[in-house]
Parts: sequence; C-alpha cells; structure tokens
Amino acid sequence: MTAMSQRDIEDNIREIYGAEIRQTMASKITDKILPEVNEWQNRPLESIYPIVYFDGIVFKSRVDNQIANKCVYSVMGIDMEGMKDILGIWISEKESATFYASICSDLKKRGVQDIFIACHDNLKGLGNAVFPLTKQQLCIVHQVRNSAKFVPYKDRKAVCADLKKIYGAVNLDDAEYAKEEFREKWDKKYPSILRSWDANWADLTTFFEYPEQIRKLIYTTNAVEAYHRMLRKFTKSKAIFPTDDSIRKVVYLSVKEITKKWTMPCRDGGLVYSQIMIYFEDRFAA
Repeated sequence: MTAMSQRDIEDNIREIYGAEIRQTMASKITDKILPEVNEWQNRPLESIYPIVYFDGIVFKSRVDNQIANKCVYSVMGIDMEGMKDILGIWISEKESATFYASICSDLKKRGVQDIFIACHDNLKGLGNAVFPLTKQQLCIVHQVRNSAKFVPYKDRKAVCADLKKIYGAVNLDDAEYAKEEFREKWDKKYPSILRSWDANWADLTTFFEYPEQIRKLIYTTNAVEAYHRMLRKFTKSKAIFPTDDSIRKVVYLSVKEITKKWTMPCRDGGLVYSQIMIYFEDRFAA
C-alpha cells in the first residue's frame, strides 16, 4: 500500500477541519495531495534564519507487516521578520545527529545560506559541516529534566532550585559560580548531574552571549514542542499509519492548519531584530 486509504483521508479531514467529505472527494485528495506535499517540501526557503529549532516526534507505522516507530523531524525557523515557519518534514527510523546533518544539507540546497543559532536537544555536531558558523544552544529545559530524572522526590525541588541559579544567572561568570556552588552541595550525592553539565557547558551557555529578548527565544526548544503538541491533537485518531507517505500527508495537512494562526511575529520582534542586526552584523555582510 503506497498511500492512505480513502477512509484514512476522510477521518483525518474530519479530525483536522471538522468537515465531512464524500468518497469521490477523498479519492481526489488521495491522488493529488502527495504532489502538493512534495512541492511544499522542496519549496525555496529564506537565505537567512536567525533562529532554527530542531526536534523530532515519533509516530507508529507499518513496515513489512510489522509496527515500527518512525521519527518525523521537525525544523522550525524564525525568519528575519520574526515569523515562525515549518521548513519541512523528514522521516527516519530514529532521531540522530547524522540524519539532522543531512537535513541541514537539504536546507542549504533549498536556499538557506546561514543559520545564526540552532536550538536542539543535545545533537552534537549538528550541521557543523553545512553551517559551520552556527551557534549551538542546547535546550535548558531538557537538560534540567534529564538532571532531575533520577533524583528522589525528597531532593528534587531543592536540586531544581539550585540548577535554576545556574541557568538563571545574570551572566556566564555568575552561572559558573553557581555551578561550583551546586558541585559543593550535591556532587557527592548526585555526581552524574554536573558530569553532564560540564560535558555540554559550552553549548548550554550560548544564550548568555545575548540580551534578554534573544535569550528567551533560544534557551529552550519549547516553540517547536508546542507545535508538536498541536500536531498530536490533529493526529490523535490515527494510532498506526500504513506508510511513510501517509504520515507525510497528515502532518502536511496539520501544518497547513496550525500555521494559519501564526500571523504575528515573535514577542518583542522589533527589538529582537535590532539586536540580531547588531550581534550578527558581520554575517549580513558576508
């Protein structure tokens, strides 16, 4: 089976748009939607995206009569006008930095010349060969969540409060001081926490290089995760997809609906833009 069934199309149109469609219309959508998806996937992109978020969401699909997890890679770009956009849909067996590097190559083929800051969840070396000047910012929220994962409930609140002193510091010097205070207090009891922070320190603290408005946009991947939550709502009626193409179709239809509401630039967009023009002035002249 190479496409969604008519019933699949009917169910998903009903779920996404709240509309009933006839069987003949479902057949036409089945025949015509994939070329539209492919055209959208290969459309030209902006030459510069100041901020890009990378993340993956997992769906279940049939592969050789077996159920397999498929990771749908989501790349959300913030353009020079501060507007959000989903740059494409990529599907793989699992989430990996290697596959993300191939996504970056695809973005470059479609016209992206530069990404200033890439926000993601610890994908080491992401796109460095394709966009070597891109600053990497690991998601602080993911880092804290992973740090607290194995901390007993009785200590979790205190540990998270002390971690907040690190990433909530005014500047990098204060953050390093707070990290050492955390080390003195908790390292004997929970040595794995700072082991991870130390290993990823450079990419965890990129946001300290910029003023508050930019920091708020890059210290977490919440923007793309909020999009994924919406995507889950639109696809909740479909537990298992018959093919990768069926995933592409439904995600594409969902993206079209979700992005209709993205009519305003990011908060403090004008101020963020002016700061980006200052901090990345040399990249515009390149």
